[in-house]
Amino acid sequence: MRTIINYLVVFSLCIFTTTLMAQETADQQIQELKLERERVTLQEKKALKSEVEAINSRLEKGTLTKEEADELKEEAAKKRALNIEDRLSIIDNKIAILERNGLENPSELAIEEDKEEKEEKTTVIKIDRDDWDLFYNENGWSKYDRRTYSDFVIAFGLNNAIIDGESLEDTPYKVWGSRFFEIGWNWRTRVFNNSNFLRFHYGFSFQFNGLKSKNNFYYTTNELGETVYEQFPYDLSKSKLRMDNLVVPVYFEFGPSKTKVSQNSIRYSLNNQFRIGLGGYGGFNLGTRQKLKYNRDGQNVKEKLKGGINSSQFIYGLSGYMGVDCFLVYVKYDLNPIFRDYTPEQRNISFGLRFTL
Repeated sequence: MRTIINYLVVFSLCIFTTTLMAQETADQQIQELKLERERVTLQEKKALKSEVEAINSRLEKGTLTKEEADELKEEAAKKRALNIEDRLSIIDNKIAILERNGLENPSELAIEEDKEEKEEKTTVIKIDRDDWDLFYNENGWSKYDRRTYSDFVIAFGLNNAIIDGESLEDTPYKVWGSRFFEIGWNWRTRVFNNSNFLRFHYGFSFQFNGLKSKNNFYYTTNELGETVYEQFPYDLSKSKLRMDNLVVPVYFEFGPSKTKVSQNSIRYSLNNQFRIGLGGYGGFNLGTRQKLKYNRDGQNVKEKLKGGINSSQFIYGLSGYMGVDCFLVYVKYDLNPIFRDYTPEQRNISFGLRFTL
């Protein structure tokens, strides 16, 4: 059962990744061309400004009359206006072909000259330990969006266990009574200089996984120190196992973003944008406890049993999410067994919602 689930997870990840990467290549080129439109206008305006300054200098030196200077300025303005019109037309045609045909003929859509010109005018510096990509316009060096941002993360939903040889319906845990909660801090870093399609996410999270037993059973250890699942001597009104973990999640996140371009900056926004994150986590168990409620001789008794059932100390697994903006569907699956010496092995699995604030 576990092998089949792992294959399905890997197959799904491959499908999502292949589809999104193909779309990203076309979208990235289109976005690059749109940014090039802005640079074309700024470059031609800057060139016109330099030509006008040179004409005025000649006028001041007396090598030109005012009429000759005005005529030269008019010719320079017409030339630069035509340059803008022709260069923008070429870029718009490339964008139209990409939007209509995708990447059917990528060799015909190459923009080597534009890339070479861009590379000559691009650099990277560090300001207060933050990386900023810079581009040049008529006002001087301007800033791309910051490479790294941080988010507060909350996730919650239903919890259960994958047990070798059994389906989810056959597990000894209640579906609606078994829940999980996760809270943490996350950093996201843009991977590419001139595209926000791929982001690297990392941080830390506290996970609280609860499993509520269906019947009058609880976990304990026998004389040999082995974990056993046995009948409790009294009628239990509640039997719940909780595992508290501290983990470090790592994701690669894919998805488009809105680009806001001004003369002084380029900013990327994820508002109302679809995104998908694929990755995993690793960490350690902070504590395992059982909460038991029962009636003994007419008295209501509550017990909390801490540890003593050989739960795994090291936690690691796969996780992923997908959704729009900060509202995401979330799944995580522990690759480590819940108990180190219990047969058949059980592995925690969670389905729910994830929010980034």
